[in-house]
Amino acid sequence: AEVLYKAMKGLGTDEDAILQLLTARSNAQRQEIKAAYKTLHGKDLVDNLMSELGGKFESLIATLMTPPIMYEVTCLRDAIKGAGTDEKVLVEILASRSPNEVNQIKSLYKREHNDDLEEDVTGDTGGHFKRMLVVLLQVYLNQQCALFVAGEQKYGTDEGQFITILGNRSNAHLRRVFEEYRRLSGYEIEESIQRETSGTLQEVLLAVVKCARSVPGYFADSLYGAMKGAGTDDQTLIRIMVSRSEVDMLDIRAEFRKRFATSLHKMIQGDTSGDYRKALLLLCGGDDA
Repeated sequence: AEVLYKAMKGLGTDEDAILQLLTARSNAQRQEIKAAYKTLHGKDLVDNLMSELGGKFESLIATLMTPPIMYEVTCLRDAIKGAGTDEKVLVEILASRSPNEVNQIKSLYKREHNDDLEEDVTGDTGGHFKRMLVVLLQVYLNQQCALFVAGEQKYGTDEGQFITILGNRSNAHLRRVFEEYRRLSGYEIEESIQRETSGTLQEVLLAVVKCARSVPGYFADSLYGAMKGAGTDDQTLIRIMVSRSEVDMLDIRAEFRKRFATSLHKMIQGDTSGDYRKALLLLCGGDDA
């Protein structure tokens, strides 16, 4: 807390000291630092940081300072309550989190906003996309997967079947289903989803399939997508780098290296700049050359 206070005191800000210190701590430790700062200086650490920093670096530091489940609740709330709906955020969080995490998110959402997450999601989405999100929010393991083989012949056009089967949150089970699907149809499930569905429904179904195959693989793909081509999707970059930094960052890096002709470290380096880049690279850790 003292190091941070000194970094902000007087003229100019020592961004380097701030980013080195905060990226080297766990979220739980950052919460303790925040409490100590309040005790020592009677001020809110996050407010002080925000008044000293700016731009993407500020957004990244604000995210680092938020407890993980709280951050996810805020992301979902913003995705629903702003103008329009940010489907990408709904898909990413609901498809990739474990049933246990989804339950925690739902109860914190209720506590913070006095609203029901499921009602807010259904009020803001429609059609089969809405149905799939509701299934992901239900988090009970659903027993209807025996329908799979019976429905196989007419499988392609029946979105309801896709939703029923992919809503089963056991990834090990789904991987067996995908194997069986390939054996019976000659296609990977992803190919069928791409042929038979479109728009947001396609996005959520593909996300669920990717996460069933490999959650780190899903995030590696998402990070690559956020940085490839012109421009950078900084919101996605920050969201994933921070929320996975203590979960599976090493696995994401390994998957990234396997899938693409470069390392996550190199891609961040080439796509970002300044203190923002420094902090992201510290969260990433080593370069898998």
